[in-house]
Amino acid sequence: MVLKLTLKPGERAAVNGAVIVNGDRRASLVIENRARVLREVDIMQPEEATTPARRIYFPVMMMYLDEGTTKEMYAEFEARLTEFINAVSDGEALATCARLAADVANEDYYKALQKCRALMEYEETRLAHVL
Repeated sequence: MVLKLTLKPGERAAVNGAVIVNGDRRASLVIENRARVLREVDIMQPEEATTPARRIYFPVMMMYLDEGTTKEMYAEFEARLTEFINAVSDGEALATCARLAADVANEDYYKALQKCRALMEYEETRLAHVL
């Protein structure tokens, strides 16, 4: 499966844990084999993990990008997911958590990241009513 990645000027991406930065013009990369790729907008820095759902996203992202951190990050993921599950009662959010846990158990981290984004959206919606 071929992946064509088009980067804007100065945009960053991570490929198998290595950060690449585009130059001053739009560029396309073609990745011809299996690789773990995240665009800059999907990369979270540790200090950005400031909410419960974001604290779930971060260890999943690390497991996706760096296989060497899987054991440590899995324990962090499990603790943060458990906290989130214990704090919510919404059926749809809980179902998303279950699917997310299954994706992580199957080492399908990219799909798990998509479900984490859904939890972050849920959280933003809920927090909007509080603020």
